[in-house]
Amino acid sequence: MMRIDILTLFPEMCETVMNESIIGRAQKSGKLLVFCHNIRDYTQDKHRRVDDYPYGGGPGMILQAEPICRCFEAICEQTGNRPHFIYMSPGGRVFTQRKAVELAGYEHIAILCGHYEGVDQRVIDQLVDEEISVGDYVLTGGELPALVLADTVARLTPGVLAGEQSYEKESHFSGLLEHPQYTRPAVWRGAEVPEVLQNGHHKNIEGWARDQSLRKTLERRPDMLRNAPLNKTDIARLEEFLAEPAELG
Repeated sequence: MMRIDILTLFPEMCETVMNESIIGRAQKSGKLLVFCHNIRDYTQDKHRRVDDYPYGGGPGMILQAEPICRCFEAICEQTGNRPHFIYMSPGGRVFTQRKAVELAGYEHIAILCGHYEGVDQRVIDQLVDEEISVGDYVLTGGELPALVLADTVARLTPGVLAGEQSYEKESHFSGLLEHPQYTRPAVWRGAEVPEVLQNGHHKNIEGWARDQSLRKTLERRPDMLRNAPLNKTDIARLEEFLAEPAELG
C-alpha cells in the first residue's frame, strides 16, 4: 500500500482535495494512505512562526529549516522508514507521466509544499531527494502542485482505479495523446459519433483510435513523437498525415 505524506502550512486545503472522489474512496477502502501535516505544529516559536527574513536581504520571507526538519523526522519516526522526499519548486525538473510512474514504484513518498519566497536551502541540501515543478510558472504556494503530483501518482497505485486499462491508454501514458472519446446519444445537435465506433468491429476501432492518437499528437505535441514507441505502421501513417494538403483559411 502506498503512503503519501504532505508537509504544508495549509493541511485542510490538501485534505479537502485528497478526501474526495477516487482518491478519497481509495483511502476509505484501504488501498492508499494520505496524511497532511501542518508544519506550524513543529515550530518551537510560541507564536507558531515558521518563517523569517532572508540573509542578504531581498523581498518576502523564507520558511525556516527546523520546523520542516522536525516534521519530516516525526514522519520517519512514526512509520519506521525514510520516505522519498520531494520538494515542489519552480526550479525543479518538470513533472511528467514517466516521472509519475517512477514515483508510483515507491511505497512511501513525502511532499514538501513551499510558501512565501521558498525554503531554507539547507533543507533541500540535507533532506530533499528531488525537486519537481509542475510547469514554468510560479504559484503562491506549493499546495496545488503537491496535490497534482499526489493525485497523479496515487491513481497509478494498484486498486485505486478499476484496472490498468483505465490509464494505460490515456494521454501521455503510452507516449501519445489520447484519441477522441464519445458517449450516447449517437447524434447530438447534428454531430454524429464516428461510424467506426458504432459498428462493434474491435480491430477497426483499435486502428481508428491509434490513427487518431497519432494525428492528434502530431498536430498538438509533435515533440512527444521523438520518444514515443512507434512501429513501422505508425511511422508510415505519420508520413501520410504529413503529406496531406494543408487546409486553407
